[in-house]
Amino acid sequence: MNQLFYNISGDLMAFNSMGYSTILLVSALCGLLAFFTTYLVMPRLINKLEGANVVGKDIHKISKPLVAEMGGIGILFGFTIGMFMGIYTFPALQFELTITLLVILLVGIVGMVDDLIQLSSKEKLILLFLAGLPLIWVAPPEVGILYIILMPISVSIASNLTNMLAGLNGIESGLGAIAMISLTASCIIMGKYDVSIITFAMLGALLAFLWYNRHPSRVFPGDVGTLIIGATIASVAFIGRVKIIALVVLLPNLIDSALKFYSAGVVERHNHKPTTIGQDGRLQAPPEGFKSLIRWILRRPMSEKNVVLIVWLIGIFFGALGIALAFILPLDPI
Repeated sequence: MNQLFYNISGDLMAFNSMGYSTILLVSALCGLLAFFTTYLVMPRLINKLEGANVVGKDIHKISKPLVAEMGGIGILFGFTIGMFMGIYTFPALQFELTITLLVILLVGIVGMVDDLIQLSSKEKLILLFLAGLPLIWVAPPEVGILYIILMPISVSIASNLTNMLAGLNGIESGLGAIAMISLTASCIIMGKYDVSIITFAMLGALLAFLWYNRHPSRVFPGDVGTLIIGATIASVAFIGRVKIIALVVLLPNLIDSALKFYSAGVVERHNHKPTTIGQDGRLQAPPEGFKSLIRWILRRPMSEKNVVLIVWLIGIFFGALGIALAFILPLDPI
């Protein structure tokens, strides 16, 4: 593995000599390709999902309309096409980009399985850990076994975190896009241009999906969509050596999960009592049950749009904090 890392390092030196403007230009093109691929595929995907009865009730609407599920397949498809362009354009980055793509695809498969048969929390954690194992091939040579094990563990944890703060129109894709913007800016500031292809590709796919997922949603991401957001953040954290910034970007999700675990421990989703909607169209948190970031916001009834906007603003705050840290943090050697 040491020799492999040294070969990658040599390739990256050649890659850096190509010029940062070229790298950023191609990264932006990867993002645009991912955007238009997802944007164009979503209408047909939505129709196919509805035709196959892969739908769920939007319980936060008075009429309880049926909405297509598993729309995250469109995010995954657009991201993959964007990454292919990066892999083709920069052979020097082929290995780390391919490993990242493999991890995201495997996590996406776990998400599809979860959407179809509803895995238990334990099963999902184990499968996501296994999906994150390829990431160890980009570990620096000087690290120990604990660091290597931490890589797939982080993929599993981050994927679950972005999967837990969900359920409202546009909340997952919007928060994920904010995280990608922050990571992209932070990596550019810190000179880690090689991972900008990853963040731009996921950002483009998420923004296109958000067009269909915003209020009122025509499609839900499903676990296939929410899990890959966290997996991308974890992958960029280790490949780009921006672990602290990635942690800051994930703070809204960490706060949400901390509230849930503190109040209810590990609770399966089918045991959750959902928020309700009043006759005035405003959401109301149930008087009992677990706590969460959304329920904290809903201490007084509020429209779904406003709840999502507040969560996005929280994400923007921590995203901006991550960007600010990029100016002062030393380069992470591992």
